[in-house]
Amino acid sequence: MKKSILFLMLQLACIITLAQVQVKTANGIVESVTEKSGVNSFKGIPFAQPPIGELRWKEPQPVNDWRGVRKCDAFGYNAMQKKVFGDMGFRSPGMSEDCLYLNVWVPAKPSKTKLPVLVYFYGGGFVAGDGSEARYDGESMAKRGIIALTVNYRLGVFGFMAHPDLTKESVHHSSGNYGLLDQNAALRWVQQNIAAFGGDPKRVTIAGESAGSIAVSAQMVSPLSKKLIAGAIGESGAMIKPTLAAIPLTEGESNGVKFAGMAGAKSLQELREIPADKLLDEASIPGMPSMQSATIDGYFLTKSPAASFVLGEQAKVPLLAGWNSAEIPYQALMGGDAPTPENYAKKVKALYNDKANEVLKLYPGGTQQEVIKSATELASDRFIVYSTWKWADAHALTSDKPVYRYLFSKPRPPMTAKMGNAKAGLAGGIIKGGAEMPDANKAPEPYVGAAHASEIEYAMGNLATNTTYAWTPQDYKVSATMESYFANFIKTGNPNGPALPKWNANVKGGAVTYINIDVKTVLEKESTQLRGRYVFLDKQYLK
Repeated sequence: MKKSILFLMLQLACIITLAQVQVKTANGIVESVTEKSGVNSFKGIPFAQPPIGELRWKEPQPVNDWRGVRKCDAFGYNAMQKKVFGDMGFRSPGMSEDCLYLNVWVPAKPSKTKLPVLVYFYGGGFVAGDGSEARYDGESMAKRGIIALTVNYRLGVFGFMAHPDLTKESVHHSSGNYGLLDQNAALRWVQQNIAAFGGDPKRVTIAGESAGSIAVSAQMVSPLSKKLIAGAIGESGAMIKPTLAAIPLTEGESNGVKFAGMAGAKSLQELREIPADKLLDEASIPGMPSMQSATIDGYFLTKSPAASFVLGEQAKVPLLAGWNSAEIPYQALMGGDAPTPENYAKKVKALYNDKANEVLKLYPGGTQQEVIKSATELASDRFIVYSTWKWADAHALTSDKPVYRYLFSKPRPPMTAKMGNAKAGLAGGIIKGGAEMPDANKAPEPYVGAAHASEIEYAMGNLATNTTYAWTPQDYKVSATMESYFANFIKTGNPNGPALPKWNANVKGGAVTYINIDVKTVLEKESTQLRGRYVFLDKQYLK
């Protein structure tokens, strides 16, 4: 009996030993946790020193070495932020300025060859988000033979405040962009360490959604990062007007001076002495300058990203980029006004003056249903579609590399019964509670399509992690298609593969097409009407 117990204990010890993988990084040994799938995950690896005290508003500094084995069984702290979006669920231990951690998912079986690498940047308008969100988990990608990472970076006033005194103390004569510099530090960490995990530092694809996608476009043009990547994926967003475009350094500095004055700080020292939670509160007061925009600082960004792409100064790598069919609903354009043709025409006139008739031809609104569709498309184009289109179009023209463009059209299914009377928010979030409106006061239903951020779980193979929605076999079918496209692109720079609808690349001089991802995924040609919309907006934003 004792021998049997001893034998079982030895077996258990062997299983535990096999379940934990140790990797020697440049800074010390890290130990994994084995997920039920067999994938090894390393959570909460520091890639830079905590940006606290005198390191607040400085570019990330090399992480200190540690002795012994660091157990990577829990996510690190999430960056300082307010709860802005209703669809974010963090698994971090809490919020802190000490937030510069990354997470790595490694396939279960060792490979004889070096594996491709995915580095994913979360979205959240540069004011929210975290690498611990389940929708970004890299486990599903790891099951497909890819080493996947999520990366934390500083947000809001902590990640994007510029100030003339910060510029003066910087050896690079720059300020702002700390969140983007955090991402660059993570990419440099990957170059230094990913081979120890079995990855190929020459096959690193960066990806992100919304602000994460905007960050991807910025990393592609930054002289600090553009040689560190082999491919890029952008989901709804680019650092091009009108949303979160980079601003001149002087404008960012002016915002920083105004913020410091309103916060009652007379020096950088006083700003750095403000407790993190109080600084966050101060930055969130209505009327405070926005701290979401990157600066053209001459260091991380030498000119606007739009100009860099047009001039062909970006990383010459394959790009997969696209957007969703109904990024934001018609109410974002119409406000509280009913979607009648008369109200719609008034809105367009107020926005575009003498160009209103041209806009109404591109976005017609002769009936209520037509208004709902066109107002959704115009609001979405103004929000984030146009900038993504411009990025993809310019890269195809100047990079000599393929651009694979998509439109994601699969609407989410209804929410599960446990969600009660929760409603979808304006840009993919969730609004809980609130009384039902009487039928007479209800606004017409929104245009049926895929909302902002709704593609993430499909693309990353993480539908099951989101228990808000009643996923159907059709949803899992669409997810399998989209994740296959993404995984193939990460591996080869080409999304095509067996049993997948053919996806043609856009290149200079060729026909402009996109893959429409839905229950039935098909390749479509960009129509004259569709291109006319983007060309019109191009003239408005890039005057």
